[in-house]
Amino acid sequence: MSDHHHKETFITKYVFSTDHKMISKQYLVTGIFMGVIGVFMSMLFRLQIAWPDKSFSIIEAFLGHHQDGGVMSPDIYLALVTIHGTIMVFFVLTAGLSGTFSNLLIPLQIGARDMASGFLNMVSYWLFFLSSVIMVCSLFIEAGPASAGWTIYPPLSALPQAIPGSGLGMTLWLISMAIFIASSLLGSLNYIVTVLNLRTVGMKMTRLPLTIWAFFITAIIGVVSFPVLLSAALLLIFDRSFGTSFYLSDIFIQGEVLHYQGGSPVLFEHLFWFLGHPEVYIVILPAMGIVSEIIACNSRKPIFGYRAMIGSIIAIAFLSTIVWGHHMFVSGMNPFLGSVFTFTTLLIAIPSAVKAFNWITTMWKGNIQMNTAMLFSIGFVSTFISGGLTGLVLGDSALDINVHDTYFVVAHFHLVMGVSAIYGMFAGVYHWFSKMYGRMMNKTLGYWHFWITVVAAYGVFFPMHFVGLAGLPRRYYSNTAFPLFDDVADVNIVITLFAILGGAAQLIFLANFFISIYKGKKATQNPWKSNTLEWTTPVEHVHGNWPGEIPAVHRWAYDYSKPGHEDDFVSQITPLKEGEEES
Repeated sequence: MSDHHHKETFITKYVFSTDHKMISKQYLVTGIFMGVIGVFMSMLFRLQIAWPDKSFSIIEAFLGHHQDGGVMSPDIYLALVTIHGTIMVFFVLTAGLSGTFSNLLIPLQIGARDMASGFLNMVSYWLFFLSSVIMVCSLFIEAGPASAGWTIYPPLSALPQAIPGSGLGMTLWLISMAIFIASSLLGSLNYIVTVLNLRTVGMKMTRLPLTIWAFFITAIIGVVSFPVLLSAALLLIFDRSFGTSFYLSDIFIQGEVLHYQGGSPVLFEHLFWFLGHPEVYIVILPAMGIVSEIIACNSRKPIFGYRAMIGSIIAIAFLSTIVWGHHMFVSGMNPFLGSVFTFTTLLIAIPSAVKAFNWITTMWKGNIQMNTAMLFSIGFVSTFISGGLTGLVLGDSALDINVHDTYFVVAHFHLVMGVSAIYGMFAGVYHWFSKMYGRMMNKTLGYWHFWITVVAAYGVFFPMHFVGLAGLPRRYYSNTAFPLFDDVADVNIVITLFAILGGAAQLIFLANFFISIYKGKKATQNPWKSNTLEWTTPVEHVHGNWPGEIPAVHRWAYDYSKPGHEDDFVSQITPLKEGEEES
């Protein structure tokens, strides 16, 4: 298969490619581009929240008529927060993480020539690209982009006349998300079928690396929950454009009584969060799989509690679909139902803790290789634990009421979902860069990138918890009208300075990434001395991944430092010795 295939042109190789390795690079570069836009937006609105009355030439340069003498308008502040959240959650963390690493690793680690359907894979990427383009285009609408928050609650999002950002910008947001969901579903179905049907000889489900388990379960969660968001978006389009009343009832705008009757905005909250909470795990589970692989490889030890890790992934996936109500404790929910959602939410801490303890135990007394990927993996464990602990407050219906919609919530989910998932993504890029591009990234720049990022991330989100406990509400473009928040003004300045530092640190990564593609040190076949199948493929990408036969698998993926073997790693394709027991 590798010798006899059609001659590829530039278009079939780099643009409309059906090769999973090329599609993974397309996802990654698109995700990085969207990430740059999302982070830049956060820099702009952090400037505004830290110095609300000061004039900034950068705001004047980028925001056009949405600012007055370098001070942004309240409308555009909301719009920036909305599009920042949307881009980071969906276009960077969902597609950038799952799209990149599921595509790259599933065929390589299970021993397959490619995805089950290369064509569907290509369509999935180009739908994602189209939705990204539409989302970016919505920034240039005269009235401004969507500005009802990334959760786009009606009635604000359902009434085009409510605010400027509820007009065409909101319509484009909904179209973009509908296309994004189609892309995500096609990708997820492809991943599931590939894992179930295309494993090589000997690759039992219990020999799969934890990366593949994570991608597989993530795809299942996506197939279950994304259609619900699509239905929420479609009903919102009907309310906006066709006069229906799914989410609207008894609305008054500027003294005018609107004709809507019988709908409920709480219905939208249920539909949105039925995706919205599993979405957290769609984002974090691939990062968990990547981190499990990297920690075991760089500790030179077998992963601790392999089956418990699989069980915890499955438990998290199941529980994630029955906890969405904790986002709605202040929506007038029946207190008994609140207590049910509190119970299921706190229950999810158990499989999460299993994973955290197992990562720590894997590293315990290991021969740890402190490369950049390992540092980001350890950073992931740190932020996942510290961010997860505040989730215990928010998951309790009695405690949540005090801090709901304050910066405490922002700090919590940025640490546990945002920063953790980004760390997992960085770890994956540093670890598998050589597999993607055949070269190594610069280690010194990687260290600089890690240490500045980790200091800046905690510098932003640790103080933010205390600002939230003081009662500061999120999404307010200025707090100068509230004297009781004068005391936290200085804290907001500190947070913004750390945010700018963290944003600048990503320039180191961008330089390292793009320069290393062309100028990086040539990679060897197995630079990390890892056991999994992708490191048995040649450094140069070949059509079908392996020249000749696909190797058979004889053992699990974590035989590191196994007694009786010369090296401290034993590839999955190495047959068991006589009398050797499989781990």
